[in-house]
Amino acid sequence: MILDDKKAVIFDLDGTLVDSMWMWGDIDIEYLNRFGLSCPEDLQKAIEGMSFTETAVYFKGRFALADSVEEIKAAWVAMSLEKYKNEVSIKPGAREFLEAIASRGLPAGIATSNGREMVEAVLKSLDMEKYFHTVVTACEVAFGKPAPDIYLEAAKRLGAEPSKCLVFEDVPAGILAGKSAGMTVIAVEDEYSRTMRAEKEALADGFICDFRELLKEQDAI
Repeated sequence: MILDDKKAVIFDLDGTLVDSMWMWGDIDIEYLNRFGLSCPEDLQKAIEGMSFTETAVYFKGRFALADSVEEIKAAWVAMSLEKYKNEVSIKPGAREFLEAIASRGLPAGIATSNGREMVEAVLKSLDMEKYFHTVVTACEVAFGKPAPDIYLEAAKRLGAEPSKCLVFEDVPAGILAGKSAGMTVIAVEDEYSRTMRAEKEALADGFICDFRELLKEQDAI
């Protein structure tokens, strides 16, 4: 199985473990509409991998917003929390795969560009907190994805050498972050990044449409 020589498993959150990328696209549109602005087509690619704070700084600069970075972040938190609690679902097979990791005694962590308050909300809502030994947000390290900082910090907290870590990511910036950290990276399909599939497959060490593929591999052993 893909876990055989690994000492830790690290997951991105949005678009990888939970089906939530649609939500952030909606929030961007709604937020910019408050200022009479339309959402540029290149926005999602431009902010890919940025930390929550880096994204707010980008919005403030690109759209010349009067609100402070902290006010922008607070608005996004308020807009997202109810959606995270009530409308976001776990990806097919993800819970079962997390159980398989736990049964092997492997520590698991999350390395996300999202803010901690939202991460805690969705993990609690979906009863996923018990699976993770650590959660690292990009705001806690020097540079967000595609820099390797967040994955190196997660490996450090999990007590594993980077070369023995397995990463799951849904977008190119995240895949690059994991690879730059010296880790094995599996790309995960997501509706939001469907048009990026060729790029993801070229960058990653493997590709899955969902976690049930890995469970079938385990059952076949």
